[in-house]
Amino acid sequence: MMFLEFFIWGGWFVTMGTFLSQSFNASGSQLAQAYETQSIGAIIAPFIIGLIADRYFSAQKILGFLHLSGALLLYLAGSSANFVSFYPFILLYMILYMPTLALVNSVAFRQMKDPSKEFPPIRVFGTVGWIIAGLIIGYLGWESKELLENTFYVTALASLILGLFSFSLPNTPPKADKGDYSISKILGLDALSLLKDKKYLIFFISSILICIPLAFYYQHANQFLNEIGMPKAAAVMTLGQISEALFILLLPIFLKRYGIKTTLIVGMAAWVLRYLLFAYGDVGQGTWMLILGVILHGICYDFFFVSGQIYTDFKAGEQFKSSAQGLITLATYGLGMLIGFRVAGTITDLYANDSGHDWTQIWMLPSGFALFVLIFFIITFKDEKIKLENE
Repeated sequence: MMFLEFFIWGGWFVTMGTFLSQSFNASGSQLAQAYETQSIGAIIAPFIIGLIADRYFSAQKILGFLHLSGALLLYLAGSSANFVSFYPFILLYMILYMPTLALVNSVAFRQMKDPSKEFPPIRVFGTVGWIIAGLIIGYLGWESKELLENTFYVTALASLILGLFSFSLPNTPPKADKGDYSISKILGLDALSLLKDKKYLIFFISSILICIPLAFYYQHANQFLNEIGMPKAAAVMTLGQISEALFILLLPIFLKRYGIKTTLIVGMAAWVLRYLLFAYGDVGQGTWMLILGVILHGICYDFFFVSGQIYTDFKAGEQFKSSAQGLITLATYGLGMLIGFRVAGTITDLYANDSGHDWTQIWMLPSGFALFVLIFFIITFKDEKIKLENE
């Protein structure tokens, strides 16, 4: 289940910007619209989970229905003749796909006696799925051959398989009260009381702001690597997921030794460095800079976003654990990245030229903004000791 869930996402999402540029000569603003569908899906997902999955139908059945529907939408997206016909399919797909991220976790957690020990070795198959998808695209040369519509056909097939397979998963019936339609609970807004804590408020604001430069990577990194001539760019980008899998093992050790503030600072600083490496790297003597920039994904993601989820769990306590995670996801993947995708598209269009884009100028801007967020966080956030589950 986990392998297919993330194989599907990684199989088309990473290279979508390159596909749109090659197939439809799409502008940066159009790329932004396409990638914004993730944020729109993240904003709508809590309603689907809160109103339907938690109250009326077993999680595995909804998962099956969503992936079967998604298979058709991915096929139609890959078959589109232009951006105007492509966009509605991918928008509807992401509205259906984003809730499945919570559903696969729900199915997994409900079968486990000790999720803290049993879940990580299961979840890692999701990372493996994302990696395998990138390796297939890279080594079949779909980017250089301009055959990226195949990514949608392959992931449509995977979505069909997962949709059918989902109905064989262990029964995971709803638990929530059918009569409880509180919007604050559905969206996690009852956790807004956490923002009264100045430390968490600063972290919360920083999380939204750092998602603005984060969006540049998801939206333009593959397009950038292909445009400057990086061979098998999608395969190269899987180094980021391999790095993510390795650094997540180091995260508890780093948190225990250096504390939450230093961990978060290292994560944000990695974003600054990554974009500087992209700005000045090239396919030649500077190839090592590009590869190092990709490998930094493990620190960028794990040391800020995963540690941020741990910090949120710590601050929320038992009362708001689930709703607090929903709130931070809504703020980052919803609001923060929605702004980021639009800004990234506008800036990329601004620096378009006859040969493609002035990538040095493009990457310097998110690097500078990430530096601003880093300095803001260092000055305003006061460290505190958090207790890990295994302590």
